[in-house]
Amino acid sequence: MGTKMTIISTKGTLDWAYPPFILASTAAALDYEVSIFFTFYGLTLLKKKITATVSPLGNPAMPMKMPMGPKWFRNISWNIPNIVQANIPGYESLATVLMKKTIANNGVATIEQLRSLCMEAGVKLLACQMTMELFGFHQSDFIDGCEFVGAASYLDIASDAKINLFV
Repeated sequence: MGTKMTIISTKGTLDWAYPPFILASTAAALDYEVSIFFTFYGLTLLKKKITATVSPLGNPAMPMKMPMGPKWFRNISWNIPNIVQANIPGYESLATVLMKKTIANNGVATIEQLRSLCMEAGVKLLACQMTMELFGFHQSDFIDGCEFVGAASYLDIASDAKINLFV
């Protein structure tokens, strides 16, 4: 193996699930030795069933005019302020459905597919033990193949890495 790289994944929303898996799978394809440390809400990306949603609320950079969903739906302007989004029942569910449709329409792999690709490529998936205990999760809640470690173990791995990313 060549260069060592670590990634800290702290967010569990659909849009934040992609960067660590895309970066890790790409680096592994380039023969990097890669570890992803999943902590706080990022830890949910290691659960057997990923239930990540899109949350436009609090994400002012989300382009509400991006072409989401089916083709007939793409020309609708979605410039809706955050304060309004918070008060529309089902808005987050709608945004999630539209984003997943957009992902499928563009041939982008699902989070589960990217996660599997990472595992096949030898990426180490490190689950934060403290976060697991904090949120009341059990090892049986998570996929096979991940390692349960503490922050000290992650730091030991990161200290040998040339590249350390926080996403």
